[in-house]
Amino acid sequence: MRQIYKITTTVLLSGLCYLTGYGQFNKGQSAERAQRMLAIIYAKYGNTKNQLLTEKYPFDETFKADYLDNSEQATVQKKYAYLWPFSGSFSAVNTLMELPKNKALYQKILDQRVLPGLMEYRDHSREPVGYASYINSAPPSDRFYDDNVWLGIDFADSYLQTKKVDYLKHAKEIWAFVKSGADDKLGGGIYWCEQKKESKNTCSNAPAAVFALKLFEATKEGDYLNEARQLYAWTKAGLQDPTDKLYWDNIQLNGNIGKAKYSYNSGQMLQAAALLYKLTKEKKYLIDAQELAKACLAYFFQTTDQDTFPMLKNSNLWFHAVMMRGYISLFEQDGNRTYIDIFAKNLDRAWYKMRDQDGLFDVDWTLEKKQKSKWLLDQCAFVEMYGRLAKLGY
Repeated sequence: MRQIYKITTTVLLSGLCYLTGYGQFNKGQSAERAQRMLAIIYAKYGNTKNQLLTEKYPFDETFKADYLDNSEQATVQKKYAYLWPFSGSFSAVNTLMELPKNKALYQKILDQRVLPGLMEYRDHSREPVGYASYINSAPPSDRFYDDNVWLGIDFADSYLQTKKVDYLKHAKEIWAFVKSGADDKLGGGIYWCEQKKESKNTCSNAPAAVFALKLFEATKEGDYLNEARQLYAWTKAGLQDPTDKLYWDNIQLNGNIGKAKYSYNSGQMLQAAALLYKLTKEKKYLIDAQELAKACLAYFFQTTDQDTFPMLKNSNLWFHAVMMRGYISLFEQDGNRTYIDIFAKNLDRAWYKMRDQDGLFDVDWTLEKKQKSKWLLDQCAFVEMYGRLAKLGY
């Protein structure tokens, strides 16, 4: 396994140079940036003992995983990353695998590095089989439906790229777990956490619609398309803010709505709408996607005196990467490059202005706050975004 690490760092770092001309896009630069970042991630967050990654670099003794909504699990210091940040490496490598150059290398990294690490989280002690929030060698941890959906999307994407049956097998296994999180309360929908069935969240339902659509693309089985329609309709009916078309975070079983708005939630409904239009050609979905794209631009970006383009607002960086997926899916249907150009300008600015001496990114788009310790998922999100730009020719 040390050999594959050596191949990774050698191929990805060799010949890569710092590019000049902030704001000017040279063909191929986004691919080089994504490759460089992936090599840095494995150099800083990886180890020679196994294929797992650390959550923070440098290691942060005070780190608490508040995203678990479980104070007991969050306060126990973990040697390795939780599933959610680790899954970012899957998305990152998957994105690079879509690029023609070194495609075989990235599939080798996926098979020999990412997936062996991921299997450390696969929990077959509980039925149905799913992926737990922490590795199996530790005490049992909560299982989140949204964490599993992100993995399912990645496995489906891997299959669509390679037609390797094993990837589809894993995707279907995850779909069975995700489906187990649905019931008729609140008229349908999927819960957020298997151990805390207290709310049904946009982050488990919108990407589940995307996941189902990708499974439909992979299998042509109509049940997946029907499931996607139902999940999309349920989320739109119960969690869309009618005033601005954006999506709230969750609805609790008592009917109370958590009205926080995050870019990945609206971004996944944007992607679901674009994919539904792609697969059905029903114009209503394209209209939904285009309306939501405008709403996201108005809410999750801002224009300052210093910039001539809308700049991303500070938020979870990976959320923005997931929103970008939606914009790309829309571009693939309507050919409007405006939103992609805005992302490209933001990411070009980030490359020159937001990296530290180790090549890792800060996440403050205003450039005012620096972080001592960098989160794995943030770095993976940058790999994904540069990789997606590269596929579009940036």
